[in-house]
Amino acid sequence: MNSLTAPEGLTDDRLLGGRVALYQPAAGYRAAIDPVLLAASIPAREGQTVLEIGAGVGGAALCLAARVPGIVVHGLEIQADLVEVAALNIDRNHAAGTVIRQADILAPPDDLPAAYDHVMANPPHLKATEARLPPNAAKAAANVEGGAGLGDWVAMAVSRAGRGGTVTFVHRFDRLADLDDAFSPHKGSATIYPLWRDASRQRARRVLYRWRNDGQRRRAVTEGMILHRDGGEFTARAEAVLRGGGAIDIEPGR
Repeated sequence: MNSLTAPEGLTDDRLLGGRVALYQPAAGYRAAIDPVLLAASIPAREGQTVLEIGAGVGGAALCLAARVPGIVVHGLEIQADLVEVAALNIDRNHAAGTVIRQADILAPPDDLPAAYDHVMANPPHLKATEARLPPNAAKAAANVEGGAGLGDWVAMAVSRAGRGGTVTFVHRFDRLADLDDAFSPHKGSATIYPLWRDASRQRARRVLYRWRNDGQRRRAVTEGMILHRDGGEFTARAEAVLRGGGAIDIEPGR
């Protein structure tokens, strides 16, 4: 992967310990660990198809493609400027099976496949009624729900998950009840995987929420993963995922 000078207004960053090169806006929403953790949790295998809604500049899609060769990843992103940056990232990472296009999840493209093996999303985490909008419009769109609320994101994701397929969201742990409410109308099994801040397991900022299209109505809460040691450094398990490109098994035995 060649080291290039980032285009104006973009920074040149690395994910997965350097395996994924990512241009992203210097101002506005910037990928941190959420898309990496999301990608690590997708149980995709070679030959399978994945849909990401709200793909941004391709962070999660490219991390998944780097971990699982031979998959097809389609991404939808409403912000045209981010789609342009995503195209640059796809090209520089030689991710031929990844395509990110501009689309609103409330009006998905007519030619979008009806069913995928897996669907993933890192939706806006804040309710519009409870958040102070950031001055940067792109950051506001990424962080605060707009025309599409959490229920709309879930409905779109569920509608594209094939029989036996999965839907996985990374979201704020304190919105777990909202996630339950949004997924509850859809018949399928839910698995909750907390991302604990430290070994006390008293604080979790994020949760990986898995819904499986299996026609059942089960709900399981797992032990999850501890992200930080007492000193603030990442745990060995977190490092293996964030830098080593390891997977997160949300549903052991599946």
